Amino acid sequence: MTRAPWCLLFFASAVVGGCATSGNVPRPRPFPTPTSTVEIPAAGPELIATALALRGTPYLNGGSEPTRGFDCSGFVQWVFAQHGAALPRETRSQYDEGKKIDRDEVEPGDLVFFETVSRGPSHVGIALGAGEFVHAPSSRGVVRVERYTSDYWASRWVGARRITGSNCAPALSEDKPQLDSAKACSR
Repeated sequence: MTRAPWCLLFFASAVVGGCATSGNVPRPRPFPTPTSTVEIPAAGPELIATALALRGTPYLNGGSEPTRGFDCSGFVQWVFAQHGAALPRETRSQYDEGKKIDRDEVEPGDLVFFETVSRGPSHVGIALGAGEFVHAPSSRGVVRVERYTSDYWASRWVGARRITGSNCAPALSEDKPQLDSAKACSR
């Protein structure tokens, strides 16, 4: 009988992890099998197209670039940066950005947060519309689309944020002198 508490403690410690909000955090598990036939919504199509173009990019704990891989917050940070929005690197810090919105107000481009392995937001993705989001989970190892309305994600829902205003600034580059950040960041 004394084995049960130790087995439970061992199992719990093996499962505990994070979305890689700061590099050495274990990956969250389990994740449901992905199913999606999402199309690019009318609102924020540039940002959504950028996120969807990264489907299949490998998961990498602490990753923040498409050539090596992403974790959840690195994926969100990179996508928004391509459209002129400066977001913090860690999931918990991203949760403090923008405007808090209710689940029934979520629009394409909003950030959706979940409690996967620790109290509070430990996983983040980008809403696509119709109850779907794109994210970088650790299971199966690639950026993918899932339904945040599924039992798995709905039971882990923490909240949603809309990134507007001060997070958005024009991004400059050689081939695109100025991106229209208003299209990507404000609705």
